[in-house]
Amino acid sequence: MPEPAVLTLAELASQPAMWRRAAATAEADLARLPQPGQRVLVLGCGTSYYVGEAYARRRIAAGQGRTRAEIPSQLDHVEDDEVLLVISRSGTTGDLVRVVEELAGDHPVTAIVGEAGTPLADLVPDAVLLDYADEESVMQTRFATTGLSVLRRSLGEDLAPVAAEGEEALAGPLPVSGAELEGLRHVVFLGDKWSAALSQEAALKIREAAGFWTEAYPLFEYQHGPISCAGPQTLVWALCEVPDWVATDIEATGARLEVGRLDPQAELVRVHRLAVELALREGRDPDHPPHLNRSVTLAGS
Repeated sequence: MPEPAVLTLAELASQPAMWRRAAATAEADLARLPQPGQRVLVLGCGTSYYVGEAYARRRIAAGQGRTRAEIPSQLDHVEDDEVLLVISRSGTTGDLVRVVEELAGDHPVTAIVGEAGTPLADLVPDAVLLDYADEESVMQTRFATTGLSVLRRSLGEDLAPVAAEGEEALAGPLPVSGAELEGLRHVVFLGDKWSAALSQEAALKIREAAGFWTEAYPLFEYQHGPISCAGPQTLVWALCEVPDWVATDIEATGARLEVGRLDPQAELVRVHRLAVELALREGRDPDHPPHLNRSVTLAGS
């Protein structure tokens, strides 16, 4: 039987190299992504939705135009002038395929996909293909962060410092490790604006890999009730700066507080490492989490 986590560990370790490749994305590919001034609707499921939400927040902050992210199954309207950006690793996600089939005739559609020759890639022939970042494991790590890297590059961001911090995230210590893991029962991720979306993705990774109790909140929402669940077996991990008064309230619960000092995208690498550690502690293989597949298709699709 193969060793558990072999695929996931190799894929998450390759992330900084993937980001550097994303930084060199050809101008022709970048030109297929939303351009400044366009109004953009990003569609994705699960991890791809959280990546889309993070991108939307950064695009708005960069002054490039109104941007929103939605889950396709919850989409209730599309503005007449919105450009659609669809994100899917597998290219087979049933919800996305159905929405693109319905809307492509009325709206410009672009896509980021991980595999050619798939339904979404065929529906959007000029999709940006990230097959070099595709994964064998069920749990998404490098495709998600590489897709976010391409989107950040399209906003004019310099990815060199982010990739360097990704290398640091692979080598540096985790908030808890070794014997400390045995006492951990609860992980909470906090973020602000774009990093709040990545905090949701961080929590999803811990759930998927380890079947663990995880939550995620915008920083200043945490004290509006959820902090009541914190205690000595809780790790609160912030992907943003934390004011002293908030830190004091968290630490008063007995929880361990980790304030990430790296770019939130690089902090995700540390989260991925913790997800693997917790999965192995729980006797699970993060390469093949129970009840999960690489893609969710709809009945009849």
